[in-house]
Amino acid sequence: MDEAAAAARVAELVPELLRHNYLYHVLGTPEIDDRSYDLLYRELELIEERFPSLRRPDSPTRKVGGEPVDFLPPFEHRVPMLSLANAFSADDLRDFEERRDDSGRLRGGIRKLLLDAGAIGEDDVITYVVEPKLDGLAIELVYEHGLFVAAGTRGDGRVGEDVTHTVRTLRNVPPRLFTDAPPPRLTVRGEVLFELEGFLEMNRRREEAGEKPYENPRNTAAGTIRQLDPGPASRRPLLFIAHSAGEGLVLPTHAALLDRLRALGFQTNEYELCAGIEEVIAAIARLGERRHDLPYEIDGAVVKVNDTALQEVLGFVTRSPRWAIAYKYPPDRVSTPLESVVFSVGRTGVVTPVAQLVPVRVGGVTVRNATLHNEHQMSREMRLFPSAQGEPLRGADGEEIKTGLRHGDVVVLQRAGDVIPQILGVLDRPERQGARPWVYPEDCPVCGHRLDREENPKEPEKVTIRCPNRLGCRAQLQASLKHFAGRRAMDIEGLGDKLIAQLVERGLVTRPSDLYHLDVATLAPLERMGEKSAANLVAAIDRSRRRPLERCLFALGIPQVGEATARDLAAAFGSLDAILAADEAALLAVDGIGPDVARRILEFTSDPRNLEEIARLRAAGVVFPDVEKPAQDDAAKVLDGKTFVLTGTLPSMTRDEAAARIVAAGGKVVKSVSRRTDYVVAGDKAGSKLAKAQELGVTILDEDGLLALLQGTRDES
Repeated sequence: MDEAAAAARVAELVPELLRHNYLYHVLGTPEIDDRSYDLLYRELELIEERFPSLRRPDSPTRKVGGEPVDFLPPFEHRVPMLSLANAFSADDLRDFEERRDDSGRLRGGIRKLLLDAGAIGEDDVITYVVEPKLDGLAIELVYEHGLFVAAGTRGDGRVGEDVTHTVRTLRNVPPRLFTDAPPPRLTVRGEVLFELEGFLEMNRRREEAGEKPYENPRNTAAGTIRQLDPGPASRRPLLFIAHSAGEGLVLPTHAALLDRLRALGFQTNEYELCAGIEEVIAAIARLGERRHDLPYEIDGAVVKVNDTALQEVLGFVTRSPRWAIAYKYPPDRVSTPLESVVFSVGRTGVVTPVAQLVPVRVGGVTVRNATLHNEHQMSREMRLFPSAQGEPLRGADGEEIKTGLRHGDVVVLQRAGDVIPQILGVLDRPERQGARPWVYPEDCPVCGHRLDREENPKEPEKVTIRCPNRLGCRAQLQASLKHFAGRRAMDIEGLGDKLIAQLVERGLVTRPSDLYHLDVATLAPLERMGEKSAANLVAAIDRSRRRPLERCLFALGIPQVGEATARDLAAAFGSLDAILAADEAALLAVDGIGPDVARRILEFTSDPRNLEEIARLRAAGVVFPDVEKPAQDDAAKVLDGKTFVLTGTLPSMTRDEAAARIVAAGGKVVKSVSRRTDYVVAGDKAGSKLAKAQELGVTILDEDGLLALLQGTRDES
């Protein structure tokens, strides 16, 4: 085949493959089977390999991999990407449409605004569109003359991050619009999220490989898209689902806009047209009944005025449109029998009760286990419920009735934040009378050592039950090794749970320093290893010898010393030897370290066994490098000297990512809110830290406010 013939064939193959992608991913009506598609795709690949100049900008082969980028540049939204106000009840939705006083007089809501503007009559019914509220990462796509050219995250609504390199790899993002007359510029808004079936399969493969599964689809999707390397995004089952347009597409109704986006090649949500707010409430209830049958996660419904002209009249408030609102579904609750309570031993020896349940689906996942946190919750903090959906029973004094967990109980379960299985209490059943209570064992369930009880005089309910056999308890050793090798500690790639278990069971590793004496000959015979995997692991262990001091400190597993405290210690003292020599006064002088943390650090640094292990690590070549002080003439960082506390779930980044960005900008992240705290960054389901900040008058930011600070666009005064 000469180049002319190849060009003619490419001109046939690219549109044909794009059409099949659209039929498969958007319409769900494929015309050919997977093998036929793969043969066409491979034919195009071979032509492009032979004639690289023929590779078109809209070629489907451009969705596979790509070159990593060095950083995520800013991405400016010409039309701001706004957030939505929230509703949590049917009454909130009714108030959205209209609010009336006791006399029945109209006092507020969008109906009043439209009547005052003369846009509707007294008897006119407002038509709405109800669509699923996607639980993903907000993204804007940019098309110029029909070709995909850029993609950016929402960020603070005005400036996000450029993620073109990862988004272009998503298989249902059309590289070219399905139209012969594209607008000069079109921006399409939507969410990137996981197909749930694919997400579960990805986690199953990770577990088989001894790797930790990802906790939830939303955070994993956000982390994948914001990676510098596009490879993971191209391999993972991510989708882009469009829900609106920023520029280049104005139609009479929102429903028409969704239909037009679908015709242009985008996957869109299903939607329902509703005449009046009562129909909206019914539609939301119907959607809620089948939300877990959808192929991706949703956490509510979005309600929008359908008429574009009415949207124009209603306009916007500071950060959200007046013509739309997001309804959030309450967490699902179910009941299921308790099979048993097992007691797990963690890295620091703390023994935690875990409820083993008859498997039950809640919040779209099957739950088999749920932590009970501590003895107090298990023995005295179980609320009594008449049914899974009922309110907790109360005594004559109006207080909730509390009880302990008993053999044969049926527990009431929900997924907190639609992520973590949480036991709320137990059903009030006659069978509970006379049933044996669940109690803590006296001896460690793993090594048999007698357990210690650490009382807390200030908070008696916070008793810690711990196995003191730190070096001889297999569970503690395995957890310590997992922590030591973790990504945020020594980052030993390939050292997963199953391999750690083998190393411990065979006596090959009895402490972290033993890892540095492993060789290929020792590792290769282990299950699922072999020469190549063993060599890769030995290389990863060798690389870990030179991690920064703060990560080495975190890896040591000092009780109550997390990443932030390790970072503070490294910055304050500059070297491991200085930290080991520090007394209580020196530790308390470090901002963020209180008496309890100082005591834990001193207990660790005065224990000869810990000092011996540090010496072993040093002898094995672990460097524990001193911290390099920044040059005096370095440019001032935008958050220099500012102290932050993070709480709740942020929309587009994890708390770890937020903390890293704060520290990189010169700020400091601590765990507790105090009068010395400058900012509390509060996400969804923020808890007591938010209340404490409000009580103390500490400035509270959402993610947008944090991003504005990081970009230097927010006035700190």
